[in-house]
Amino acid sequence: MSEQSSAEQGRARKPILLRLDPAVHEALAQWAAADLRSLNAHIELLLRQSLAKAGRSPREAGPLPRRGRPPGRPTVTEDGSAGGEVDSGDHAAG
Repeated sequence: MSEQSSAEQGRARKPILLRLDPAVHEALAQWAAADLRSLNAHIELLLRQSLAKAGRSPREAGPLPRRGRPPGRPTVTEDGSAGGEVDSGDHAAG
């Protein structure tokens, strides 16, 4: 069973295919990287800003997903107290 709440399951992200000029794609990718966002998150942010500026923001739109790495599971130390977070170890070594 999924750990998502029923509200989150009802607000599944809508996948779309977007064709872009390669130069536009590269410019967006660089901008997104500079802002520490994925290209997808950055495009959604720009679209939401454009909708708001045009006075067309949908009332029923959920909030933007949180930025950054999802939180890890809390660790439990030998004495039973909560420690830090478990590092999933799925990030690139650097």
